[in-house]
Amino acid sequence: MSEVAMQHAHLVVADVCCGLENVAIPAHSDVEGTLLSDIKYTPTNVAGPGAPTDPSEIMYEGCDCQTPSCSTDCPCILRYGPTYDKTGCLLTEELEKTFRSKPILECNTSCQCGEPCSNRVAQKGVSLKLEVFRAPHKGWGVRAAERIPLGRFVCEYAGEVLGLEEAKKRTQNMKKEDMNYILTLREHVASGNIIETHIDPTYIGNVGRYINHSCSPNLLMLPVRVDSEVPKLALFAGKDIEVGEELSFDYSGEYGNVVNQGNLQKVTGQSKDSSKLKPCFCGSEMCTGFLPFDPSLYQVH
Repeated sequence: MSEVAMQHAHLVVADVCCGLENVAIPAHSDVEGTLLSDIKYTPTNVAGPGAPTDPSEIMYEGCDCQTPSCSTDCPCILRYGPTYDKTGCLLTEELEKTFRSKPILECNTSCQCGEPCSNRVAQKGVSLKLEVFRAPHKGWGVRAAERIPLGRFVCEYAGEVLGLEEAKKRTQNMKKEDMNYILTLREHVASGNIIETHIDPTYIGNVGRYINHSCSPNLLMLPVRVDSEVPKLALFAGKDIEVGEELSFDYSGEYGNVVNQGNLQKVTGQSKDSSKLKPCFCGSEMCTGFLPFDPSLYQVH
């Protein structure tokens, strides 16, 4: 949609963030009477029922760097290696080679470095101009209101951190017409264990809840840790994104979908005629036809 068309769309809400982000994010719709879900806005994760760890708890020792911005010998950076360049963007030359597997740790509340530190990115929240809009067939979506360069942090996918049993209960209690916002992150650690984090922005969440799925997304989701072991599910630009372009990420956690309809069962864990599958309207040439589906939260033990 062009900038002119954006200006003529009906303003639904002046700021979906309620003043809690660095910039206001308006919501527009071409459909009169359209309403946004009534949620409590939070710019970052909060502890929900059964959360094993409070995401606001300070768990990491801070660095004692006395400079405004840390260098590569900072303990926070040395732990896993550098993540960002001086502009705060992902080090793109390392993107495909490293970032899919290495942890990301930012400087935290206990660190002596200043707010301008280049190792403080996801924790600062939204700083880009974005717009929530009514997307055909998909409900609400989010589009760029300014150009977003490759590697730039866009926003978190934030909400309530749930325990496994609560995540299962909420999933199994959903009606067929309900939107499923629960996202499960699975991280394989060196010990061979798998750490699961369940984030639900259904009732308490941020602007990330309005971003739609695409089988060929322009955003990349990476777990970023700051104060707590609970990661921020941070969304970064996986390409240069132009004004008016809809933002999207792959709900399965992948980036650059390489599966096709023939591999659908492998992707979803279900057959094509499963009643749990919902159609995908991303319009990508790589579209699998259905939204990613995680059957694990439907399992009853």
